[in-house]
Order: sequence, then C-alpha cells, then structure tokens
Amino acid sequence: MALKLYGVSDGPPSLSVRQALKWLNIPFELINVDFGKGEHMTPKYAQMNPQKEIPVLDDDGFFLGESNAILQYICDKFKPTSELYPQDPKLRAIVNHRLCFNLSTYYANISAYTMAPIFFDYERTDLGLKKVKMALDVFETYLSKLGTSHVACDHLTIADFPLFNSTMTLEAIGFDFSKYTKIYNWYINFKKNYPELWKISEDAMKEIQHFASNPPDLRNLNHPIHPIRKVN
Repeated sequence: MALKLYGVSDGPPSLSVRQALKWLNIPFELINVDFGKGEHMTPKYAQMNPQKEIPVLDDDGFFLGESNAILQYICDKFKPTSELYPQDPKLRAIVNHRLCFNLSTYYANISAYTMAPIFFDYERTDLGLKKVKMALDVFETYLSKLGTSHVACDHLTIADFPLFNSTMTLEAIGFDFSKYTKIYNWYINFKKNYPELWKISEDAMKEIQHFASNPPDLRNLNHPIHPIRKVN
C-alpha cells in the first residue's frame, strides 16, 4: 500500500518531506489538506495527529506527524543505507542537530516574520527582524565552522530540505540575505544542483508570493491561537 502524505502545497514542512520522498524515489499519494477551510482542525484529522499540524504521514495506518520525524522514518524504513540520513553516529548527530536547530530557532523565527503576517493578523516588527537576523547569524556560523558544501556534510542530507525551505520564505518576501555569504551560496547551489527539488520549492514560493499580494480569507479556519485577519 502506497504511503499517503497529508500536506499543503506551500508549507515548508510539507515541501521538505516531498523532496525527501522524491529524492529517494519512494512512491506516495499526496493528499492536499485545505488549510483555508480548516481541514486540519477537524476531529477526523486529530485522530491522525492530535496536534492538528501539517504534514502527516500515513504508512498503512501508522500515522506520524512532525516533519523531522517523518524525514527520519522514511529513510530508516525504506532507504536505511542512503546517504540522505547517514549511519555514522557523528554525521547523523550533525544532521539531527540541524533538524532541531531549524525547528527550534531558524524556521521558528523566520516563519514568524515571513509567513505569519501573510496568513494571520500579525505585523512585521523590529523585534521579529532582529530574531531573523540572529537566526541567520547562527546558521552562517554553523556553515562557516563546518566548511562543507551542504548543511551537515559534503553531500545532501535530510537536514538540507527544511533549512532550504525556511530560507526560501525569505526570498518569497524579497528579503535580501546575500550578505550571509555561506547561506546564500549554499542556497543558490541547491537550486542549481537539484533542479527537480527546487521546482517543488519554487512552485510553493510562487503561491506564497501570490498570497502576500492577495491575503487569503481565513475566517472559516477558527484557529485556536493565531488571530484571523478581518476581511471587509
């Protein structure tokens, strides 16, 4: 039975899982979750993921949320010898660290500045900008200290996907991060070296840019935390 991935077309966590599945040539069925209608907030969706977050992987009735865990799972189960998730303990530790760093700091701070004001009633603030720059500074330092072509070593790993897609949202809003030369060069090289993976992110970026110019009406979302923008 083919894997099912419940995702959204413009969300970095969903994009990262799709890129890993494509790179590993693992067949799957992509099931679109209608974010605007709040399909992820329903009791039915909560049976798969009580956190009501996107994406969710369905492996023949085994449901798994959290994109980091999904990335690790699909490598361990389907392609355990792939370099995408190295077996060497130190290399794997760096991969795991970069995944955690993206979740806790990089994507957390960047998405609050790039994505949240597009979809919810938030403003971009000086404090938000400061957090973005701090996240970029740290990531730049990690890349400089490691001195590799990719974020964890000298080849593609699952850690590259979420960090790339977080960075993509900066490009989506026209944020110039070129002064962070290590990040910028890695980002440009990803586009050049993995065009089929970049296409997944590029399509999402175009959607984000569309929504930035045409804010979506999310009044039916009924989100328990994020304030919904009033629509006249």
